[in-house]
Amino acid sequence: MLKFVKHHMESITGIEIYPLISLLIFFLFFVALFFWVFTAKKDYITTVSNIPLDNQKDSQL
Repeated sequence: MLKFVKHHMESITGIEIYPLISLLIFFLFFVALFFWVFTAKKDYITTVSNIPLDNQKDSQL
């Protein structure tokens, strides 16, 4: 099965760029996420972290 897929993909021209593009997208996403985590305001993080607790209080009433 793997030999069939490998042989089929080798016959497609220009396919070698797709792994590079996906790696670049993956890397850029996590760099942006890392940047956002360190620049986010503490008040926003506190508010968002308390959302599950606030929702639980409302459902008990």
